[in-house]
Amino acid sequence: MLQQARGGDTADLGSFRVLAVAILLGVIGPEVFIVQPGFVQGLVQHLGFDEKGANYTASAEMFGIAATTVALTFLAHRFDWRRVLNASLLVMFAANVACTFVRDLETFAVVRFLAGFGAGGVVSLSFTVIGLTPSPDRNFGLLIMWVLIYGALGLFVMPSAFDVLGMSGVLWFFALFPLVALPFVRYMPQTGETAAQVEQDAVDLGALLKMSALLAMFVYYLAQGAVWANLFLIGVNAGIGEQQVANGLTISQFAGIGGALAAVLLAHRTSRAFALVIGIVVGTVVLYPLVGKTGSMLFALVVFIYNFAWNFTNPIQLGAMASFDRRGRVVVYAVAAQMCGLAFGPFLAAMVISNGNLVPVIWLGIGLFFLSLALFLPPVLAQARRSHGVAVT
Repeated sequence: MLQQARGGDTADLGSFRVLAVAILLGVIGPEVFIVQPGFVQGLVQHLGFDEKGANYTASAEMFGIAATTVALTFLAHRFDWRRVLNASLLVMFAANVACTFVRDLETFAVVRFLAGFGAGGVVSLSFTVIGLTPSPDRNFGLLIMWVLIYGALGLFVMPSAFDVLGMSGVLWFFALFPLVALPFVRYMPQTGETAAQVEQDAVDLGALLKMSALLAMFVYYLAQGAVWANLFLIGVNAGIGEQQVANGLTISQFAGIGGALAAVLLAHRTSRAFALVIGIVVGTVVLYPLVGKTGSMLFALVVFIYNFAWNFTNPIQLGAMASFDRRGRVVVYAVAAQMCGLAFGPFLAAMVISNGNLVPVIWLGIGLFFLSLALFLPPVLAQARRSHGVAVT
């Protein structure tokens, strides 16, 4: 389907080129979040922040991402998407460079917020474009696979990178990586409003069911933001060596690739409700061993299963969101809800951490994950019934 964009430009949202650029941008946007456990550990070890301060800093960046994502949810149709993307990439570059000159907690958190503000534009529009393509379940799975390849490599090298280059060297990487995408932004659509390629099973759910789905998305990523940001600290506080923790998290990223691939292969071959139950329940129950004494092998196994389940679940969630209305708007709101959850997650985690004890963070995550499943199931089941010709009230 060819989109006639402003200024006579055209972009085919079903083309490989658009999908490839959207995936590149989808990797760059969350470049720090994907390696957040290692980054948070670096803030503690190399900048001297305590666990609460490091979590507040991680949360500040995610608040920046959430702010831009929410704003673009309502304003994206008024702007040229290419200009927004170019500006966002340059803001990411400038903010990360600025961070190399800052060492106090408050100022660092403010500048990380600005970095997140730029990243939010990249995340929002890249995810939106993928949500408007044909087969969004499959394409979100492909995006997540590439994100996890980046994350696996990043988490593996971060301890060595901090030792050799220091925090400034790592920040310079985060500054330069966004510049890689600048030459390719011209292949993205200028607007996507008239180009949505709606899923065949898309239906128009009622407002209450849509709100339940969006709240489920927020709660799920509230839990995810709290747990993910602290996994490195959880491992280190259990007495596991930093490189062993990094190795476990690296291996878990490859498990995440497997999870995303499983979602791609199972798209439209099993019910979304069943897939969500399996993904969320497995990813939640596996966190329980972290409450007790954790050795390196057990830690590696837990994060392996956890990352597989999370990245199996994520494309299923986003694909479901794309089927809840016929205009492609719910998936845009869902990305905003996702980013807001990831922003509040580390902030909420910081509030429950007491004297370096991270067990409350694990219990917080477990409770929120189960709550998200309860909120997800009604709209998912309603969509399934309506798509098969049964009215849902």
